[in-house]
Amino acid sequence: MKHVTSVFWYGLAVCALVVLWGTIAPEHLKSVTAEVTSFISTSFGWYYLLIVTIILVFCVYLIFSRMSHIKLGKQDEKPEFSLPSWFAMLFSAGMGMGLVFWTTAEPISHAFKNSPVAKEGSDQAIEQSLQFSFFHWGVHAWAVYALVALVLAYFKFHKDYPGLVSATLIPVFGQDRMKGIAGKLIDTLAVVATIVGVAATLGFGSAQINAGLAFLFNTPSNYGVQLIILIISTILFTISAWSGISKGIKYLSNINMGLGFLLMLMMLIVGPTLYIMNMFLDSIGGYLTNFFNFSFRTAPLDEDRSWINAWTIFYWAWWVSWSPFVGIFIARISRGRTIKEFMLGVLFVPAVICFIFFAVFGVSALNIEQQGITAISEYPMETATFAMLEQYPLGALMSFITIVVIALFFITSADSAVFVLGMLSSQGSINPSGVVKIVWGISLSAMAAIIVYFGGAQGLQNVLIIAAFPFSVVVLLMGYSFYKTANKEVMSKRERQKWDRSA
Repeated sequence: MKHVTSVFWYGLAVCALVVLWGTIAPEHLKSVTAEVTSFISTSFGWYYLLIVTIILVFCVYLIFSRMSHIKLGKQDEKPEFSLPSWFAMLFSAGMGMGLVFWTTAEPISHAFKNSPVAKEGSDQAIEQSLQFSFFHWGVHAWAVYALVALVLAYFKFHKDYPGLVSATLIPVFGQDRMKGIAGKLIDTLAVVATIVGVAATLGFGSAQINAGLAFLFNTPSNYGVQLIILIISTILFTISAWSGISKGIKYLSNINMGLGFLLMLMMLIVGPTLYIMNMFLDSIGGYLTNFFNFSFRTAPLDEDRSWINAWTIFYWAWWVSWSPFVGIFIARISRGRTIKEFMLGVLFVPAVICFIFFAVFGVSALNIEQQGITAISEYPMETATFAMLEQYPLGALMSFITIVVIALFFITSADSAVFVLGMLSSQGSINPSGVVKIVWGISLSAMAAIIVYFGGAQGLQNVLIIAAFPFSVVVLLMGYSFYKTANKEVMSKRERQKWDRSA
């Protein structure tokens, strides 16, 4: 613990206050944070839509810019991980358990429960359900992760700066400020966003694993079972985090992606295969056709913007709030890759994988409800996937594999978060001590357990969205800091002199 910084204690203190508030007055936490969240979504929804699109455009620009050849490391460095392991780890950390949760629930919701533009249950609503799912889980989300990860990797491995969010802003604000109170506040904000976001996800994950066990084995569906799941998972992901990225996290991520693709192929074979393929291609076309319309859709003449606030704005804020955690982890595993290779890999490969999973599981669920076999939309979100699987051949086997995949995603997301929290609270060390990682692992699970018990999950999500608002400004500043530094690096001598004179 001797290497930890004040950020460690600040982060623990803030999270302890949130937990205490949620324990003593969960309804008050929920109502207060809901009001703030509603204000941000209504008043600054346009801001989220604009900045996420700007970030995406900037990421695409970098692929073709003269900065694209810069290596995230020293010039002669080779990538630390193979492409398959790299993709598996960044996908497991970036989407993972959330993807398993939403691949069924989101298309069903858009089609039959709360359609964004069409009447629920109509052909248009069903067609567009997958398009909006692609939009929410596609390149916009990965652009936010990619920018934060790129900036952190560039300054850490190429410029030898500390592996901290605050360190990336030194070219903008100077070293003294970023080593002072302002820098500590920025790093503390990143810690709080990470621990709150992951704790909320752990709460959802334990509920979904519990729902799956109840479906398969009729186990009780209550807090006691979820607590046991959290305890077992904490032990497993702490062991994985202790063993390091090159061992535990890498192996678990590879196993998990293998099982995930096996499950997807099984569902593709036993499900409505032709319908899935047709909907996949049609939805890709619709997504590309409506890309800019979706990206800037604010419904200014629609008095009820509840769908946009509840889905698009929520997702954009969610990706921003998760960006310090996912960004730092992706940066850590991307050492030795060029900016062009990095951007192509992070932006497009995971997005395409998301599209495939949504098509296979989402369309299989839509088909069940369209045929009148059972109303998947009437099931709670955490049980929707299992309700769909039991209607197909090999449903019990696929449900069992789904539980294993969720559990592994659960562990890989958590141990990635523990590793990142260790970095942020240990002066940016890429090898934080095992003790620090254990403390963060226990803190994550304790927070998830207490919040779930006192019914404060919604309040926790609201805190996450609130934390995303100031951090979105940090993300934009990180992008500017990177451009200012990297662009100067690739300038010719004459251009650099002209730049210095103008500056």
